[in-house]
Amino acid sequence: MDSDNQREDGHNASPIWVSDRPESEQTAAAKPSAPTTTYAPIERASVRSLLQQPRFRRLRNRAIVAVLVGLAVGFLVGDWRVGVTAGVIAGVLEAVYRARSSSSVPAWRRTSVAERRTEAQLRKLERSGYRTLHARAIPGSEAQIDHLVVGPTGVYAVDSEKWDRRLPVRVQMGKKLFHGPFDMKPRLTEAKWEASQASELISETFGREVAVVPSLAIYGPPVPWKIMTIRGVDVYQGDRARKWITKRERALTNAEIDRIYDIAGQVLPARYGEG
Repeated sequence: MDSDNQREDGHNASPIWVSDRPESEQTAAAKPSAPTTTYAPIERASVRSLLQQPRFRRLRNRAIVAVLVGLAVGFLVGDWRVGVTAGVIAGVLEAVYRARSSSSVPAWRRTSVAERRTEAQLRKLERSGYRTLHARAIPGSEAQIDHLVVGPTGVYAVDSEKWDRRLPVRVQMGKKLFHGPFDMKPRLTEAKWEASQASELISETFGREVAVVPSLAIYGPPVPWKIMTIRGVDVYQGDRARKWITKRERALTNAEIDRIYDIAGQVLPARYGEG
């Protein structure tokens, strides 16, 4: 329903939606082959192949960082012991950085860089009692909620969008969102529908209405406002996702958060399967 009374403070030029979601994976069915007595030779693992594994590459890169930092610091201060200490610290910091920047969704399953950036923000909310489900499917459809957040201030559906930074974002009359010359009404409609479906499914099991607030977190072009509700969907710059969720009054108890989170995990299946 177009009842939003928001100010128009976007650009004069119109917003192209550029999705960085990969094409659906296609698996070709293998044709059954006639039984034979041919045996495949056993390929022995070589040291070279092991060193090419992602885990060993990470360890190698960490060691290189530690050695380079250690040599540089040791040379500058003229004390090899200080250099060794600096190298160890550099290795630890590199490991911490990798751990924090990695996604809980396996690399081959990730649908967008935007989703990973939002996930990194939402991870910081865990210490404040928020819990998040990523890439949750709407049963009976191809739609997906990128991030469903349940916490003290309520329940939120966040869809992360990567748009072409060359095209400006603007709004007309508080009701029409544009990216360049493209009207983004279909995307707003989809986000609102996803949240309404999640609300219905969760509420049915929970026993009372649970509102799910829809939003678009936009990455790429600058969004010339902080938060604006357009056609019932909150729209904001992607890096504001965490503030958008926490700048509200407390609405749920810890027990309610846990129960709603468990229900959401059941009624909104993982898009790529658990684990």
